[in-house]
Amino acid sequence: MTEHVDVLIVGAGLSGVGAACHLKRECPEKTVAILEAREAIGGTWDLFRYPGIRSDSDMFTLGYSFQPWTEAKAIADGPSIREYVRRTAREYGVDREIRFRHKVLSAEFSSADARWTVTAGREDTGDTVTLTCSFLFVCSGYYRYDEGYTPKFEGLGDYRGQVVHPQHWPEDLDYAGKRVVVIGSGATAVTLVPAMAETAGHVTMLQRTPSYVLSLPGNDPLAQKLRNRLPAALAYPLVRWKNMLRAFAGVQLSRRRPEVMKRLLRKGVLSWLPGYDVDTHFNPGYNPWEQRMCLVPDGDFFKALRGGRAEIVTDHIDTFTETGIRLRSGAELPADVVVTATGLNLLAIGGMKLTVDGTAVDLPNTVAYKGAMLSGVPNFAMTLGYTTASWTLRADLVARWVCRVLKHMDVRDYRLCTPDAPDSSHRLEPLLDLKSGYVTRSAQHLPKQTARGPWRIRQNYPREFQQFRHGPVADEGLRFDRVPTGAGERPERVTAA
Repeated sequence: MTEHVDVLIVGAGLSGVGAACHLKRECPEKTVAILEAREAIGGTWDLFRYPGIRSDSDMFTLGYSFQPWTEAKAIADGPSIREYVRRTAREYGVDREIRFRHKVLSAEFSSADARWTVTAGREDTGDTVTLTCSFLFVCSGYYRYDEGYTPKFEGLGDYRGQVVHPQHWPEDLDYAGKRVVVIGSGATAVTLVPAMAETAGHVTMLQRTPSYVLSLPGNDPLAQKLRNRLPAALAYPLVRWKNMLRAFAGVQLSRRRPEVMKRLLRKGVLSWLPGYDVDTHFNPGYNPWEQRMCLVPDGDFFKALRGGRAEIVTDHIDTFTETGIRLRSGAELPADVVVTATGLNLLAIGGMKLTVDGTAVDLPNTVAYKGAMLSGVPNFAMTLGYTTASWTLRADLVARWVCRVLKHMDVRDYRLCTPDAPDSSHRLEPLLDLKSGYVTRSAQHLPKQTARGPWRIRQNYPREFQQFRHGPVADEGLRFDRVPTGAGERPERVTAA
């Protein structure tokens, strides 16, 4: 017999574990299973093992709302985050619900049966496994885990050194005393540079265009004070809201007064690097938060530059040579190791194929309802975090909202919950509102959103907190149905209430 569960979660990373914990807490009567393509809990925080890997958000907002972050450091390293996720899974018994090495290939929904049939490939045995579920909850993020993005470089085949992508970091890579060139200017690059500079002979960050870089304290002074005076259950949400509101204010200032934010960021860099050529190396051609900001704890990136252990070169690559990289300016960068911190590839819903009543779902032609469901796809949710704040802030909201939806359906005996696509008066826009390369390269493969209504990710936690936690479950965009008992009959449509 095919195994059936009430809710099937795809992904055992930060989002998937959090979703399962929320279900355990708020819908304990529901049976839950988690399918994870890899062999470990942790998702991104287990996959990426490059030197210095850390959060680019503070852990009081990147952590779960129900599981206080108790360590001193606010900007945490990858292993600490991985252990936090695993410890949370153990404490809530979620680790017992995970089927590892199960990669979901397809999911087919039957409205007559009000259930999904999910097919997964066992990557350890080569077998195919089939499960059914009443509700499918995809928490696989939007990064492609099996490969990162590397542009084509002229002359790469002539280079005699070692080329490494951060997504596939070799455990035995020895760069001690060697000349390292890190290609890129994003969060991964500014993390790698100070970490590698501790033992490398010299590290050069080669960027085509600059990014905005902001230093934050590695520890949160207010958090330490509150912990000494208040129980963790009270101190943690206070610090969480404080940090969220501070970040939200920065984003709002960036959107409304970008020139003011540019001046503040420039002043911040100059305070760490007086006399540095900031206008060449830290002056992007876009406004703050049109791409994600690079956050560095305690100015470690700036300290590496100031100490001479690292440098920034802003130029274009002409070609690789046998011993390094020749730039368009004619200069040459010698390199024993080249790290291509050139970005990620996006992959919506883990690459699985969705079918509803025999018709394949074309993702780019769907519209995301509240950034959490897809138009025309019943009993389905997905987790998309914020692009201008911590991912988990929104992941928590979506998971708790899914619990509200499930309770709403149970109380009223609804079997189907389907977002109806907005009418043609709504102008469609890309789902992710960033201008980063990894977003623009893949926008055409993702669902859409609109400029208003429940069809938009607001990037506004206070507003979405009210909407997800306290707003009505049913609105004009969401349809609930009952399934009749007669075989072959169409579902009975009911008015949302």
